[in-house]
Amino acid sequence: MEEKSDILLVEDNKYNVEFILEALSQHNLAHRVKVFRDGGEALDYLFAPREHSERHSFKQPSVILLDLRLPKVDGLEVLRMLRSNETTKMIPVVVFSSSTNDRDRIDSYRLGANSFIVKPIAYDKFVETVTEIGSYWALQNAPP
Repeated sequence: MEEKSDILLVEDNKYNVEFILEALSQHNLAHRVKVFRDGGEALDYLFAPREHSERHSFKQPSVILLDLRLPKVDGLEVLRMLRSNETTKMIPVVVFSSSTNDRDRIDSYRLGANSFIVKPIAYDKFVETVTEIGSYWALQNAPP
């Protein structure tokens, strides 16, 4: 059986990273998560031009959990670049943001996001939401 691809988490808030990894561990998925703290790092990894050049670019992640407010390269620009590249345009992207701004949601979908989910404020709901995201996108969804 083919080994499952990684889950890429692009999130700059260390507490959110911790909570997301904790939630994903409930489905034994935390060990498959690669965390990037800014959009530039994530793009370097996905397009493998520099320090990640040993990674086979044909082995793409199962899903990308993408925050919008990121240092260096923001989430919308990351999404724009993913969708404009032949090797990354089919990777499922879940925008997981604290933004409730309609413009952010519309722009995310316009740029090709597969889902837009607002981060819950309450810890229990946050963990529940991430668990559902991980279960669906990494375990149930059949990617292209």
